[in-house]
Amino acid sequence: MHIHNLSDKNSILNTFIAEMRDVDIQKDAMRFRRNIERTGEILGYELSQSLQYKHMSTKTPLGEASTLLISDDIVLCSILRAGVPLHNGLLNYFDTSENAFISAYRHHKHNPESFEIIVEYLACPTLEGKTLILADPMLATGQSMLATFEALKPFGTPKSVHLVSVIGAQQGVDFVSKHFSSETHLWIATIDEKLNEKGYIVPGLGDAGDLAFGEKLQN
Repeated sequence: MHIHNLSDKNSILNTFIAEMRDVDIQKDAMRFRRNIERTGEILGYELSQSLQYKHMSTKTPLGEASTLLISDDIVLCSILRAGVPLHNGLLNYFDTSENAFISAYRHHKHNPESFEIIVEYLACPTLEGKTLILADPMLATGQSMLATFEALKPFGTPKSVHLVSVIGAQQGVDFVSKHFSSETHLWIATIDEKLNEKGYIVPGLGDAGDLAFGEKLQN
């Protein structure tokens, strides 16, 4: 797997990450969502440099201009609900892409420290021969990303796959590296050291879905 960890570079992205982690700034849900969205825009820009391009001619008032434009057919897929702001950030840049949405959540049976990933809702166009961008802001164990990808397989085989996350744990990065093709790209804003006993990223930022949209009732 090709891993692109943007925290290795000095950029304004680090400011957005710091604000998302800050327990005081987190109280502003609109700002939290916007910071995820802005992070998605930056990750999308970096990702765009790895896509395929072709020369296209554009008619201007004074003549014609030749420009290199993306030739890939892109499908953006986000994992509900935390993935919505990240999806919006990517869509701001890949605004002509097709879109897919899937619900995946942790189901705790008896032990709160163990869980399985449940996929319930899925809407997706054909993926055959297209470029799939699979977005989930928190790459904790990596199981949600894999379960989502497996659920998408009946829709066709993508030409290429890009995983996009805001914050990941090293364990989750290792997991997806093991279970996805070596040609898959992971674009991530930063990678944290570990998971706690409940499978949450440490230091992380908490529950991205709750911070963006409010606390949810547990099943």
